[in-house]
Amino acid sequence: MIRFDNISKRYPGGFEALTNVSFHLHEGAMAFLTGHSGAGKSTLLKLIALIERSTRGQLFVDGRNVTNIRARGIPYVRRKIGFIFQDHNLLFDRTVFDNVALPLIISGYRHQEIGRRVRAALDKVGLLSKEKLLPITLSGGEQQRVGIARAVVNKPKVLLADEPTGNLDPDLSREVMALFAQFNSVGVSVMIASHDIALIGELDYPVLSLDHGRLAFAETGAA
Repeated sequence: MIRFDNISKRYPGGFEALTNVSFHLHEGAMAFLTGHSGAGKSTLLKLIALIERSTRGQLFVDGRNVTNIRARGIPYVRRKIGFIFQDHNLLFDRTVFDNVALPLIISGYRHQEIGRRVRAALDKVGLLSKEKLLPITLSGGEQQRVGIARAVVNKPKVLLADEPTGNLDPDLSREVMALFAQFNSVGVSVMIASHDIALIGELDYPVLSLDHGRLAFAETGAA
């Protein structure tokens, strides 16, 4: 599903965030991405979502080489990918419903289909009763679940999460991880960047570890 072949990423100014990273996350797999702050976790996820572009190497998503994909082709790849940000990236002047609907509106779905999909996604994360509220009225955990609903409303093949439990207490963190496991159980490929080693240790999924931009190790199942 996701394959890195000797991927490197150098930012303007010379900082190399990733160096010769290679791994293969198979279709339907779920894995954690760990490493110290600045190890390159966020950069790696952004490369998969084509938010950033690699400097060297080859990147494959869903069997397609997207390394040198043209700008007009990027939206078609992104429709297969759901991205969950640590800081939620919600629109606080729009309702919960409108926030989740945004990817479908951009993709041109009909009004009736948007309503059906948004409510199904909100129901999945336990927020159906709060569709008319503004995100500012929700707790941090609820805001994160709005972000998850928005990420999965398009029924992506790949779900990426960047430190999704970084601002949550342990119980809420476990609830969020349980949601990811549910999506994975129906065939969604999931990669989660997290520094919560204790929580990762409770879960039986492969781990990729970055150290100063290099892949330190990769467990079987995500190598």
